[in-house]
Amino acid sequence: MPETLGLIGSGHIGAAVARLAVAAGLDVVLSNSRGPGTLADLVAELGPRATAATPDEAARAGDLVVAAVPLRNHEQLPAQALAGRTVIDTTVYYPYRDGRIEELESGKLTSSQLVQRHLAGSRVVKTFTNLDFRRLFTLARPAGAADRSALAVAGDDSEAKARVTGLLDTIGYDAVDLGNLADSWRIGPNTPIHVHPYLGDWPEGLNTAEERGRWFFQAPGIPVSAARVRELIASAVPVPAGGPTPPSAL
Repeated sequence: MPETLGLIGSGHIGAAVARLAVAAGLDVVLSNSRGPGTLADLVAELGPRATAATPDEAARAGDLVVAAVPLRNHEQLPAQALAGRTVIDTTVYYPYRDGRIEELESGKLTSSQLVQRHLAGSRVVKTFTNLDFRRLFTLARPAGAADRSALAVAGDDSEAKARVTGLLDTIGYDAVDLGNLADSWRIGPNTPIHVHPYLGDWPEGLNTAEERGRWFFQAPGIPVSAARVRELIASAVPVPAGGPTPPSAL
């Protein structure tokens, strides 16, 4: 189990992972593109186990490092500082946000293969991408809990995947080995496992953005077992990269 988790990107997903890590007794080093001073409120919320740093500093401090940045910014990840480290890739390709990327549109690469190409000296593992940030926090459960959920994990290095699986167990999730980074499309937008099983259907009668937003933050989520995750992954078929997934699912 890692003792210190580095985070590059401290938005919705990064902050949720940080909260889970601190609750599990890990130290976290937070960073973003705007500088450590902008993270003062989050650090204060998380308490003495949290510190703010630059992306390079967070990369070097972490036993494991979470790259929680929009895909369009993946080339800003500090490749030299991350060399030799296991990097958890949380990127999801949304063309409306990231712009059209031909290698992903054609199916030549997955988003994680794109990240791995940039981080050639690192061992990239994909996870934290098949549920939204709110359910990521609310569905975490202790090991052995009957309603414990699972997340899919993909990577080209078995040792790196094992380390990430250990982290997931520590913060409240079982893990399902999805395969290599080339297989990670199976948990992308418009696939059976992406977001919806953990969130459920939007209730009828939510007519305004405010009503939908209130429900999104209040919905506790639906536990999805490892067995169910395997079923949904197995049922996936190739779909166009990216897609019209709403911003609320990011």
